[in-house]
Amino acid sequence: MTEAVFRETAAEPRTQAVPLSHLSLELGHLYMEDFEAGPQRLREHFAQVRPWAEAARAAAAVRTGTRRPRVSTCFLIDDYFARFSSPAELVPMLLAEAERAGLVVDYLARESGCAVTGKVPVAEAVAGRLVEEPPPGSYGNRPPAAQTGWLANGERSPVARAPQAMKTAAAWQPPRETAVRRHSVFLDVELWSDDAEGRRTWSCPFLAAVWQLGRLGLLRNEGDPVFDPHPHSADAFPDDWDDLPALLRLNERADPFAAYRTCSVLPSRFLPVEHAVRVVLDQIEVDRGALDQVAERSARERVTVPDSVADRVSYVFYAGP
Repeated sequence: MTEAVFRETAAEPRTQAVPLSHLSLELGHLYMEDFEAGPQRLREHFAQVRPWAEAARAAAAVRTGTRRPRVSTCFLIDDYFARFSSPAELVPMLLAEAERAGLVVDYLARESGCAVTGKVPVAEAVAGRLVEEPPPGSYGNRPPAAQTGWLANGERSPVARAPQAMKTAAAWQPPRETAVRRHSVFLDVELWSDDAEGRRTWSCPFLAAVWQLGRLGLLRNEGDPVFDPHPHSADAFPDDWDDLPALLRLNERADPFAAYRTCSVLPSRFLPVEHAVRVVLDQIEVDRGALDQVAERSARERVTVPDSVADRVSYVFYAGP
């Protein structure tokens, strides 16, 4: 006689691994007003991007010690805050201008997919993993970010209150960065806003943080990868943005979408947003199974990956509109 052991499969945690490149290289993240400006604006953008993209590839080769590192390129289109034109009109123009500059876009993503992908409320799930970093000496006298929708990288300046009778008003104090080095660079990030009907709009920095987690291969929904690239096999693109997959693989020979590190080449106006992205990434409890998989694979490949998720993200900001 042998004893049979029954076990619920749902009780066994499972985290599906994703293929990883060495570098995810973002060739742009433009707003609808940039596309409204026409092909010339895209032409100027890609002309600025190309030399930095080549430098990022060269740096990846030096860092990995390989002559041909795995590098995938991506482009993020803002269809969340505004809808303009259609994929059928806009995407061919985008790809044509990238090709004119000698660049290949391997993956095309929609920013609305960072809010909801399919039936997965991605942004809401990431917000549920916020772990605020308590400032030294704090006593929990401010509401949590999950309640306010604001996340800081330190201690806010105390709210001035009317002094009670026979009491001296508290002296003003400046805000203070938690990881301060001599002088504070304090930042308070708005994560979302709700309208009168309770409809939530996620902020650009928060969606950009979700985008970075996806590019680093660290997003999971019940163990499954959230950003699953859909191959583009049709001759044309749809007329409606909702009919375009959240992540589209345009190049059949592309290296994997997710990577150990990311680099984004962006106009300088994005610098404040990306500073906010780092504040968010520093206070997210990332899926442990996904983190362990990246650590194990990078060790096998002898690729150095920073422990801090925020330190896996890098940028090039070029001067321009």
